[in-house]
Amino acid sequence: MFNTLKTGFLLALMTVFLVYVGRLLGGEQGMVLALGFACVSNFVSWWFSDRIVLAMHRAQEVTPEQAPRLHGIVADLARRAELPMPKVYVVPQQAPNAFATGRGPKHAAVAVTEGLLNCMDDEEIAAVLAHELGHVARRDTLTMAVAASMAGAISMLGSMARWGMIFGGDRRDRRGNGLGFLVAALVAPIAAMLIQLAISRSREYAADAFSSKLMGSPHPLIRALQRLESGLQRIPSHTPTPAVAHMYIMAPGDIMGIFRTHPSTEDRIQHLLSGVS
Repeated sequence: MFNTLKTGFLLALMTVFLVYVGRLLGGEQGMVLALGFACVSNFVSWWFSDRIVLAMHRAQEVTPEQAPRLHGIVADLARRAELPMPKVYVVPQQAPNAFATGRGPKHAAVAVTEGLLNCMDDEEIAAVLAHELGHVARRDTLTMAVAASMAGAISMLGSMARWGMIFGGDRRDRRGNGLGFLVAALVAPIAAMLIQLAISRSREYAADAFSSKLMGSPHPLIRALQRLESGLQRIPSHTPTPAVAHMYIMAPGDIMGIFRTHPSTEDRIQHLLSGVS
């Protein structure tokens, strides 16, 4: 419940940032345009984010006949979690990883890389997919698509403000609202990114806890996380764009500190062992 309220607050804060930046750039008209842009972005995220993400990864949908092992694991987990059976995809990539997408449990898809299937046993694969079904059950896939869309919109407006400070407008106007343009150009995009990352990290802990509960033990996921970290260190992951890094169970090339899209593997293991979500 706390994580849901926290996420709602952070998404509302991103909306405020977006409207504020629009107002700084274009007054009331800019504010209305920014809000309209947010609505369009959210509509696109709602209806098309799954197709866009799967196409970016060149993910191929597989049938039970083509991938009986994978389909059997997903079907068993979905039944135990009381969720509709999601579509199942395989990504032609040797770096081990997985993600879920879709606007809700009835329109969900889970995808795993070929590398994950090759390096994990059935119990570890099940733990990873249980984590992804946790995102589906909590509608994290839609939440993160909306957050990424809004963060992108704020960043775009911030870029416009930077160019405006350099080339555009009357000098007196720029002097009069110099602090506002500085906020629009620099502070708001960074703040939006930090909010997006905070939403992503809180979602990962909850999905880890969902996997632990569904599997009846945290240890399969702990082994899978350790294997994922080791595999991603050995095999470079070809992420289509950093904008989708938050979708993976373990983000490839995740940097340290406050700019991480995911908690560290060590922190996730500690949370799993302590039973804290």
